[in-house]
Amino acid sequence: MQESLDRKNLIAMKLLHYFITEKNYNPIILQGAEDEIWLENLNSDYKIVRIVSNHIHNEEQLDFDLYKTKHVMKKIKKKTFSFKMNALSIFTDIEENVKLENLKDIDCISLYDEKDLNKYKFIYEVFPDISKKMTFTEEGFQLFMKITADINKKNKEDAIKVDEVFKPKKPYITYTLIGINTIIFILMFLFNMYDYFIYNYSTYGYSIVVNHEYYRLITGAFLHANILHFLFNMYALYLIGMQIESFMGKTKYFIIYMFSILSGSLLSIIFNSYASVGASGAIFGLLGALLYFGYHYRVYLGGVIKSQIIPIIVINLVIGFVSGGSIDNYAHIGGLIGGLLITIGLGVKYKSTNFEKINGLITSILYILLLVFVAFNYVF
Repeated sequence: MQESLDRKNLIAMKLLHYFITEKNYNPIILQGAEDEIWLENLNSDYKIVRIVSNHIHNEEQLDFDLYKTKHVMKKIKKKTFSFKMNALSIFTDIEENVKLENLKDIDCISLYDEKDLNKYKFIYEVFPDISKKMTFTEEGFQLFMKITADINKKNKEDAIKVDEVFKPKKPYITYTLIGINTIIFILMFLFNMYDYFIYNYSTYGYSIVVNHEYYRLITGAFLHANILHFLFNMYALYLIGMQIESFMGKTKYFIIYMFSILSGSLLSIIFNSYASVGASGAIFGLLGALLYFGYHYRVYLGGVIKSQIIPIIVINLVIGFVSGGSIDNYAHIGGLIGGLLITIGLGVKYKSTNFEKINGLITSILYILLLVFVAFNYVF
């Protein structure tokens, strides 16, 4: 019996070492999950890996185990906004007469030791280095100490990265943007320059396209129609902007903000014939950026996105559509799309791949070029 426990512990430790230190999987804490370890990597072909050390003595027990697995996977899919989720269940103690079958979204293998990996060629398609990385020169207690030390080191490195991303930073760019908006608002209303700013700097399609006043694509986002409009936008900019600036960094944040203004203004002049003002297009762009950031860090922000961010976006878009034209919803939509696309191009720290960033930048450029082409060739 002691030999069996040592063998199961050994193969489980080797598997944990491989998936955590080599493939960036993270443990999932599940209530009531005994004799099994759940690992998650949402960027892998197998988003879930289960290491099951519980003794499976017949097919009825196996069926029940897979039923529970499907149930838990459904919960994880909802939490992580995953439309498709493949799992790999690795059984380390299963009777020889129990027949394993790969189900939809769940592949199953049985390992007495790492040599059994050779029975499952499909594993090497996803993890081609698994056999090599599970081979150690150390034995016995030294092997356990090495594996434990490596896993702890990897977990510590990951914790440092997460802390670096989520650690609050001073939102100097947000403060500056609020300051610029405030100064202009004071000039408009306290110094009786409202008509001057609206006439010369609002986002007005005819002036932009026909008179070539391209600066209006940006300047209109720093003007506001009244005190409520100004206060609402600055409060939203403070709450959302300081988060994006902290998560993404100051340079990326500024690029996202300006790109969202440009995107929102272009879509606005395509569909609107009247002048538009306000920072809300840029703020919707920040919401788009927060959606993409939250998707990559959905283990930490999944609940916030579902309960707060998405409802805020939907509610404000609905209000815009039923407002009868008093709210420039096209600027909101354009800002949202632009903020999302450019954030894909800029990438999320420690998460985005170069492939994703290149595709995001290309898509962002093509998207803006399309808006420019439509606005300047088919509107006026």
